[in-house]
Amino acid sequence: MSDFIGTGWSFPLSFEPTGKVAMASGTAKLEQAMRLILEIYPGERPMRPKFGSTLRDYVFDGASANKTAEIADLVRRAIEQWEPRADVVDVDVYPDEDQPGLLYIDIRYVVPGTNSPRNLVFPFYTIPEHEEDEY
Repeated sequence: MSDFIGTGWSFPLSFEPTGKVAMASGTAKLEQAMRLILEIYPGERPMRPKFGSTLRDYVFDGASANKTAEIADLVRRAIEQWEPRADVVDVDVYPDEDQPGLLYIDIRYVVPGTNSPRNLVFPFYTIPEHEEDEY
């Protein structure tokens, strides 16, 4: 499986105690790649201007049911477009009960050629809606 996924520099970039660049492989590398897709805004990479997702557009939108459905759709489309090493099975977005503004994006996927379901939970912070402060 790791041959299909590959091996590359870990992200964020780090170093081994020996001074070598730390490497990641297998599903760890795949999940790092999926996180990058969600964290990079289109236009941030000069040589790949369309790479990434517009997830950060939802930071100020709160956590309503409509918005969580939109986020789930956006995440599914972005990963399907940019990460061929993962077959997305489902994306579920749900709020944290104790922290207003925190959404968990649960991405369930399968690596092609395996029968091993996996998931990645990506925390996404929004600015919670507040009533207007009175002065």
